[in-house]
Amino acid sequence: MTIAPSLLSSSSSASQFLPRFPTAARFNVAASRSRAVTVVAASVTDLSSVDSTTIAVLGGGSVAALATIVSLTDPERRRKLQAEEVGGGDKEVVREYFNSTGFERWRKIYGETDEVNRVQKDIRIGHAKTVEKTMLMLTEEGSLAGVTVCDAGCGTGLLSIPLAKEGAIVSASDISAAMVAEAEMKAKQQLASENLPRFEVNDLESLSGKYNTVVCLDVLIHYPQSKADCMIAHLASLAEKRVILSFAPKTFYYDILKRIGELFPGPSKATRAYLHSEADVENSLRKVGWRISKRGLITTQFYFSRLIEAAPM
Repeated sequence: MTIAPSLLSSSSSASQFLPRFPTAARFNVAASRSRAVTVVAASVTDLSSVDSTTIAVLGGGSVAALATIVSLTDPERRRKLQAEEVGGGDKEVVREYFNSTGFERWRKIYGETDEVNRVQKDIRIGHAKTVEKTMLMLTEEGSLAGVTVCDAGCGTGLLSIPLAKEGAIVSASDISAAMVAEAEMKAKQQLASENLPRFEVNDLESLSGKYNTVVCLDVLIHYPQSKADCMIAHLASLAEKRVILSFAPKTFYYDILKRIGELFPGPSKATRAYLHSEADVENSLRKVGWRISKRGLITTQFYFSRLIEAAPM
């Protein structure tokens, strides 16, 4: 599924929710570091009731202060409990979430409804920018008519449908049957029958075939680097000309924000979030004979995504 890389939520790509504090704990970036520390200290006792004010921007001092409480929680234990609940690991957690509460939540974010909050709307804008930039990468070298494209983790079809409109022969898949059904419905509403993508329910590791291009947007956030290595290698094995990937970038700053976000999982944030360094992704590609040829970074207030295109060496 195409999910925005989430730096501060254990559930979203991508896709980036900032921590939420009780109203009484509200503070702004202009606050002094000492005040930020005071707020953080007070918030430690309120973790169970964190459900309101979203901090729009975190300054370096505030992040440093908030980071001091990260060690007081055990997000890995929560991740293990999630896996146990669905009887599996990362893949099973992702499948369960996006076939249930996650599907409704992300269908709204990726849709056109006004029933989204400010953060969700910002993520919608951020992901749309990633899709737009991906389409530019794909079309700048010429027409897509007749070009075979694998959209791995298609979500609700936000990339598959524009690809088909450009004449590409699209194979679209997602681990979530609910997401695939939504994408297929939208495609039938917008495309002629002869241009419809071929949709299937499948995980990244089980995909097969050969394609001119393989695209995987905002999916790797759900998997640790050890599994992402294998997934990237497999996706490259399916592509003849290029692979396009987007992922939540792992930097010191983003890593701290993400770890802070794990303190405030919220009732609807049920999947794990993993950041990936560009160097690790590049190394995964290099090991199977591919090199990065283009790079980009898409950012909004709550969405951060590294976009790369790779080609055979």
